[in-house]
Amino acid sequence: MNYVKACTRINGIATLTLPKRHFQVDASIIKTGFDPTTCRSNFQVKTLLQRRDLAAALKLFDEMPHKNTITTNTMIMGYINSGNLSAARSLFDTMVHRTVVTWTMLIGGYTQNNRFCEAFGLFAKMCRHGMVPDHVTFATLLSGFTEFESVNEVGQVHVHVVKSGYDSTLKVCNSLLDAYCKTRNLGLACHLFKQMPEKDTVTFNALLTGYSKEGFNHDAINLFFKMQDLGFRPTEFTFAAVLTAGIQLDDIEFGQQVHSFLVKCNIEWNVFVANALLDFYSKHDRVVEARRLFDEMPEVDGISYNVLVTCYAWNGRVEESLELFRELQCTRFDRRQFPFATLLSIAANALSLEMGRQIHSQAIVTNGISDSLVGNAVLDMYAKCGKFREANRIFADLAHQSSVTWTALISGYVQKGLHEDGLKLFTEMQRAKISADSATYASILRACANLASLTLGKQIQSHIIRSGCISNVFSGSALVDMYAKCGSIKDALQMFQEMPVRNSVSWNALISAYAQNGDGDHALRSFEQMAHSGLQPNSVSFLSILCACSHCGLVEEGLHYFNSITQVYKLVPRREHYASMVDMLCRSGRFDEAEKLMAGMPFEPDEVMWTSILNSCRIHKNQELAKKAADKLFNMEVLRNAAPYASMSNIYAAVGEWDNVGKVKKAMRERGVRKVPGYSWVEIKQKTHIFSANDTSHPQMKEITWKLDELEEQMEKQGYKPDSSCALHDVDEEVKVESLKYHSERIAIAFALISTPKGSPILVLKNLRACNNCHAAIKVISKIVNREITVRDSSRFHHFRDGSCSCKDYW
Repeated sequence: MNYVKACTRINGIATLTLPKRHFQVDASIIKTGFDPTTCRSNFQVKTLLQRRDLAAALKLFDEMPHKNTITTNTMIMGYINSGNLSAARSLFDTMVHRTVVTWTMLIGGYTQNNRFCEAFGLFAKMCRHGMVPDHVTFATLLSGFTEFESVNEVGQVHVHVVKSGYDSTLKVCNSLLDAYCKTRNLGLACHLFKQMPEKDTVTFNALLTGYSKEGFNHDAINLFFKMQDLGFRPTEFTFAAVLTAGIQLDDIEFGQQVHSFLVKCNIEWNVFVANALLDFYSKHDRVVEARRLFDEMPEVDGISYNVLVTCYAWNGRVEESLELFRELQCTRFDRRQFPFATLLSIAANALSLEMGRQIHSQAIVTNGISDSLVGNAVLDMYAKCGKFREANRIFADLAHQSSVTWTALISGYVQKGLHEDGLKLFTEMQRAKISADSATYASILRACANLASLTLGKQIQSHIIRSGCISNVFSGSALVDMYAKCGSIKDALQMFQEMPVRNSVSWNALISAYAQNGDGDHALRSFEQMAHSGLQPNSVSFLSILCACSHCGLVEEGLHYFNSITQVYKLVPRREHYASMVDMLCRSGRFDEAEKLMAGMPFEPDEVMWTSILNSCRIHKNQELAKKAADKLFNMEVLRNAAPYASMSNIYAAVGEWDNVGKVKKAMRERGVRKVPGYSWVEIKQKTHIFSANDTSHPQMKEITWKLDELEEQMEKQGYKPDSSCALHDVDEEVKVESLKYHSERIAIAFALISTPKGSPILVLKNLRACNNCHAAIKVISKIVNREITVRDSSRFHHFRDGSCSCKDYW
């Protein structure tokens, strides 16, 4: 017999020693009852499975004359590793004798495939059969808990752990602690942490991660320091959790300190830690630092690319994001983990259905679509692109319809102006017992705001209070916006003042509320208060304040704020800021300055800017510039709406050039452009009544007409004279004057007057801009009826009372 000489180390000197002579018996042959044939076959089955030759292993397994528990366990494990859980379960069910290993293997198969309910059911069955779980069983089962599961099951497993005597086993306690954290029960997790007789780095990492996920960021950081004080060395998982806490604290300096500590610990280049650091810089919009770190990393993986692709996308650098994605496609990283959700978000925001469909196809081919995040992003993309048939099909096919899924579809309906559909879907969501979150409420409140349904908005606020989301800063901000757009600036201000926490979104909502309601002074004051509170104004803040200046005629103030974007706050003005400035200058008749500003922009003027110029030219009767603006608009490859054609037609009609009016209308027909019909609506007793000009369809039209005639009589006594220039039709003067009386907002006001108590306020919504004649007429009506009348048109709110209007000018 040949013996292999062993190498041992005595006093640092290596020597060769002969092993003691004894008989070694293979344990596996003992387990087969000293059956060499079965032992050999078991070994062959195991070898074939290791080579991933499941068919050959199954053939050999079926041909074995004698099988034992080891044989069947080996085959069950082969099925599990190949992903065929149903075959593994079928084989398991045929076994007469099962060991703890058998039960544990199948439980592990279910947990690895996110089928926790079946894993827990199998564990319960195991206990009913009198089989005592061991520490591996408990650790395997507990690893399958996710945040979607109930904490009750963790508690039940905890009871079995104590009964089985494993409550002092470190590995089991760590698994229990992690399960409590995953199921969002930090109270029990902390209690267990204190009671544990032994702890290691894994113990601290589990609780630290739990703190970070639940937003207890200061607790996470304090635990990080305590861990080091006790002599436990941080691992890559420790740093990942700590950096997550730093992201939520919005503390860039803390992240930089952790970065320095990583360098000292010499684990900076561990790809897992580097990715966490990359994510930290990305979520603080530090694009330069993130790219530098990415380029310096000696090893990158698919996650590294995902983080940087998303970072570029968040910061509006779409081309760089797409370029990096193309680079990622040339790597060998797992295609199922590609940043499909980010790219679908880019497609959704750009309304690029073609790009969205390409990404959707890639997600299907790589099976990335099975990820709920990607599935929700596909749904969101189709909804935002207005393809609701596809969106609803995706919605129906998703395996897990969470609040995110419902919100994506609701948000799509609302963004496309289908507010009633969004509200119906919200009602279905309530019936399905899916809890709404702050994002859901923000979308629904936007629908209420656009419908100007104050009653419905208050009902949604009650939902928010009951859900516990009222203290959420985004829910509060959405409520401020809703009340403002429903014309209740008082409620908007009260909501803002009651918010326990405010951020830039809250202040932006307040600034916008004042801007919409024509209160430029308070809008400017709120902007300054925001800046003094320590919050940095962002691009949305500046857009809100520029809109306020534009609507209120505060041109010099607007110029000051526009210049401060670059000079004071070191931000880059976006296209929307330039568009707002062009609108503001043109409204005040400063066309030369507007053209000079457009000439210096880093991009070409778009449809929005030329339309602003055209509208202002109509008001200021600048026909020469109007023709130039119209020429630019009509030569655009894609013109999204009929407003420019209507404005140019009105300019020609105002000066009696009816031939040119005919030419514009002919051009509209040739390009298939249709004018959006103007309509107004008013909410009476929780029902919305919609009217169009010269509308006779309403069942109470006879009473409405009597009221309009009565008002006309009283208005004449007050000295009101109709402005027939607002009736842009080539008809007799008498017909023009009569048509003005039946504009949609006048009909809506008359209906509100006969349907509501005397003295109560009236709110009318209009999808287009109200004409100058209606503006003058409503001033007089408010004095006659002694009521406050608010009209919200496509421009802003107009509050009428006692014959006056809150607007400083009506452009």
